[in-house]
Amino acid sequence: MSGMTRRDFLGAAAVAAGAGSGASVILPIRRVMDIRTRCTPEQMNRFWWHIWPEAVRSFGRCGIQLQCTDVKGEIKLSPGDRPIFVGLDRGVINLLLTDHLPMAWDKARSLAGMTTIYEGYHLCVIAISYAHGYQVPFVSTNTCVHEMLHLLLQDVYVKHPKWYQVNERELRADWDATRLWLFHDGGAIREAARIYLERLRSGTGPA
Repeated sequence: MSGMTRRDFLGAAAVAAGAGSGASVILPIRRVMDIRTRCTPEQMNRFWWHIWPEAVRSFGRCGIQLQCTDVKGEIKLSPGDRPIFVGLDRGVINLLLTDHLPMAWDKARSLAGMTTIYEGYHLCVIAISYAHGYQVPFVSTNTCVHEMLHLLLQDVYVKHPKWYQVNERELRADWDATRLWLFHDGGAIREAARIYLERLRSGTGPA
């Protein structure tokens, strides 16, 4: 996309606000818009004018810049209902925006997002219909921040986590998201992001 869109202007302003955080970490974000998405104009406006800028501000305050490119993609289903993601790329964080998570992942829970390493792709799937900004400290935080923290904190590198590990990483993501939100405390997250970025660039998979 050429030129600066309104959403990119908001993002640039937020990053500038966090420029005093020290040497920045620049994360490559590939925003993949699902062409099959059926969200209302209100839901789209809420995402692009509130949820996403809020996430950019949070990361920007601790010196993490989100360098975004925009492409179109889609979610297809295999005969066994396994999702097939079109439009992803390697070596970047793929932020796939859709209306609902694939049924095999969501299981009728109306989840707002899910993050994983899927066939080598680093992937955050955001369900715009259910995504939200910061609501309740330590319990309900910005969907984009929460999901991306699973990557930055490298939770996704744990293969087949046990139930208590899943609960622990959800609590940790909300804890660190709250620290960003209320206290602008993100030095440890920035250092974690540096380590994660090295793994992302090297293509290192789960241990």
